[in-house]
Amino acid sequence: MNILVTGANGFVGKNLVATLEQIEQYNVLPITRETSQEKLTESAQKADFVFHLAGVNRPKEEKEFSEGNVGFTQILINTLISVGSTAPIVVTSSIQAENDSAYGKSKKAGEDLVFEYGVKQKVPTYIYRLPNLFGKWSKPNYNTVIATFCHKISRNEEITISDPRVQLKLVYIDDLLDEFLRALDNNPTINGEFCEVPIFHTETLGDIANLLKEFKNSRTNLIISDLSHSFTRKLYSTYLNFLPENDFSYPLLTHSDHRGSFTEFVKSPFGGQVSVNVSKPGITKGEHWHHTKNEKFLVVSGQGVIRFRDYYSDEVIEYKVSGEKLEVVDIPTGYTHSIVNTGETDMVTIMWVNEMFDPNHPDTFFLEV
Repeated sequence: MNILVTGANGFVGKNLVATLEQIEQYNVLPITRETSQEKLTESAQKADFVFHLAGVNRPKEEKEFSEGNVGFTQILINTLISVGSTAPIVVTSSIQAENDSAYGKSKKAGEDLVFEYGVKQKVPTYIYRLPNLFGKWSKPNYNTVIATFCHKISRNEEITISDPRVQLKLVYIDDLLDEFLRALDNNPTINGEFCEVPIFHTETLGDIANLLKEFKNSRTNLIISDLSHSFTRKLYSTYLNFLPENDFSYPLLTHSDHRGSFTEFVKSPFGGQVSVNVSKPGITKGEHWHHTKNEKFLVVSGQGVIRFRDYYSDEVIEYKVSGEKLEVVDIPTGYTHSIVNTGETDMVTIMWVNEMFDPNHPDTFFLEV
């Protein structure tokens, strides 16, 4: 199936093209501003489906609204008519088509052209009046306020918010792509004469900015935000896409002594914390128990033994562990426990605990196994 995509190198276009290219039955025919009329005609002749994503929303001069949002739409329609195409067409418009701004008027005029084309040529037309979009490959100071915030915050630059209570209706790029794939299957989400993306989020500018600052700070305090919330998870994925290319990594604080080392990796008030523990040969660590705190140990390199003893028992239980056989050992409450490196090399253990460490309530009590 040949799919023509205008605006193929824009925010939505890049994401759509990358998605379609992963699906074997689709062949993408990308159209950009640099595409010649000859190439456009050739692609229109081959197209089984059309995504018209091209448009102008931040021009240098106001007349570019009409040229980009109306003029090119007419060129595309004329080209499709000239080759006798009956390919269904998806058009991305904007909720601003409902207002009297120059941009809104141009988007409305483009919609009218497509509606008329669909009726006259008996071609299925799906027009999406989209709200604010966000996701990877968007442009700061151009596509969305989220792109601008992500870019600036990831670079320690100041952002400006006139009113943090302002609410935005937002659609995540992957949710838009899921809807586009439904339209490809002739099953778009229709609401009246327009189509829509059924999954959206309503968030305030202040909350968005606070979340992005949380993401930024997580590289120093290691605290991961609550990613069980759909919007937070999507915003975090978007934020990471804006990290400077020379700043993908960040250091961790390692506590070392003659026994080995201990390094905290990530923490979460909702999911505990993960640490990396390195033990030198012959070293024993632990020798303590907990009331409520519980842990999981996973030895990924080296070999050792984990020993347990119930607080009210003299019986010692042993579990041999090795990086050659990855298995998780649960550390029950009420059992004093230790981990001993019985090998000749460093033993590396990934440790998960169900709660972040609280120095005011450590819930850790020394007791030899």
